[in-house]
Order: sequence, then C-alpha cells, then structure tokens
Amino acid sequence: MNTRKVSIGVGAVAMMLAVLACSGSVSTAKVAEAWMSADEAGGERTTSYAPEAVFYAQADLQNAPDDTVIKAVWTAVEAVDVEPGMVISETEFTTGSGLVHFSLSNDSPWPTGTYKAEIFLGEELVATLEFSVQ
Repeated sequence: MNTRKVSIGVGAVAMMLAVLACSGSVSTAKVAEAWMSADEAGGERTTSYAPEAVFYAQADLQNAPDDTVIKAVWTAVEAVDVEPGMVISETEFTTGSGLVHFSLSNDSPWPTGTYKAEIFLGEELVATLEFSVQ
C-alpha cells in the first residue's frame, strides 16, 4: 500500500513539473541599442528637436520571437507650462527581431524643455532616451 502511495506521489510531482515547464518560456529578446532620431528611418540621430518636430525613437530588437511586446512611454520631464513628469503617450507593438520605430507628433508646437522616451520589453524597462525641445 505504501509503495502505491509513493508511486502516485512521484507521478503527481512529475506531472506538475511538466506543466510548469510547458507554461513558462524564456526569451533571449533584448534591445541591443536605442536612440532618438530626426527621421523615421533612424539615420539622423539627435537629442534636440524644434518645437514643430516629430519625435522618433528607435530600438534595435534582437533575438526576439514574433510575439515580443515592446513599448515606448513618452514623458515631459520638465517643459514650459506642463506638469513635471506628465506621461504624454504610450505606444506598444507586438513584433519580432528588427528595428522598431516609435514616433510622437503634436498638432501644436511642443513646449520647450526636457523629455524622455522609456523603452520596455514586456514590463521591463530596457532603455531611457532623454531629449530636449529648444
């Protein structure tokens, strides 16, 4: 009788380990580099924009499966007539490896000051890009 209980216990533990192994996945996705640019393609790097500009953030996503979630959170750190630390916008994509392009535009001129774009892989902050409007 004790042998039977042990066998059932070992079987239950083995099933639990198999379920846990299947339910989790380990991703090697990473942002190799991130930068701000004056153009959508990312070739013209900058950290300073004119008030009428479109902001572009680039993230070189590597080793990422096609269901990788990457997000940019745009924040006005300290800008004229804007509450300090105000989140302006969030942009999220589900994608695989490659260059990911984020952009942010405004119908009115951007207030002068400092801003940042934070890049997240899933819920993990992987890059903070600081820039200014002058």
